[in-house]
Amino acid sequence: MGLFEKKYCDICGEKIRFIGRKVEDGRICKDCSSKLSPWFSERKKSTLDEIKEQLEYREQNREALESFQPTRVLGSFYKVMLDERAKKFIVTQEKRYQDGNPDILDYSMVTGCELDTDEHKTEQKRTVNGKSVSYNPPVYDYSYDFYCLIRVNHPYFSEMRFKLNKSAVHAPNLNTGGVNSLIGNAGVQFGSPEIQQYMDMANEIKETLMGARQEAYDAMNEANAPKTAVTCPYCGATTIPDQNGCCEFCGSPVKK
Repeated sequence: MGLFEKKYCDICGEKIRFIGRKVEDGRICKDCSSKLSPWFSERKKSTLDEIKEQLEYREQNREALESFQPTRVLGSFYKVMLDERAKKFIVTQEKRYQDGNPDILDYSMVTGCELDTDEHKTEQKRTVNGKSVSYNPPVYDYSYDFYCLIRVNHPYFSEMRFKLNKSAVHAPNLNTGGVNSLIGNAGVQFGSPEIQQYMDMANEIKETLMGARQEAYDAMNEANAPKTAVTCPYCGATTIPDQNGCCEFCGSPVKK
């Protein structure tokens, strides 16, 4: 096989420019690769059949977005949009949420949620006799990027890590501490309301998703619980209430 031999996508059959994207047993083109979930990171370890299955799922997800109706939005840069009636959510950076085909997840898929940070530390120096020298003790400028990390039980990915701030958040000069003391004191001690803002944002996302997950679990447990026969106060029949809590004979509401 020559170095400049034409290569074709093993999924769509289109000609591949350059070398394409490797999968375990073939290559796919840039266009097919771009259709995979943005949270998916196991492409090179996936077979062509597994890639085809995911692409089918992604098309079904695109169609499902037509009926997704956000009723609550959390975050400002990346957004967590919740359809509270359907008990589903998406994470997107797009102005028009349908763009990019964001994965729709059930509340019950959430397994955890936490604040994650990247710290950038730069030492501040002073000039003495034309030379740059350190302060004693050293003084540092800190800046942070704040992320929300949602852990999920999903067929194609286990984490969704996305940025809360659009640009780096700078903290006042510190000679001790760093991210642990900033976050441990909620940023208030150092006069950093912007840090507090993103911490509050992450906590709101966490509390909302973990609460929604618990409600979904409670609803599933209630639906799967054995039904108890009761006496209908209207017709006197012994009945097992239907899914709406009504008598199976006369249709009147009864207590479960």
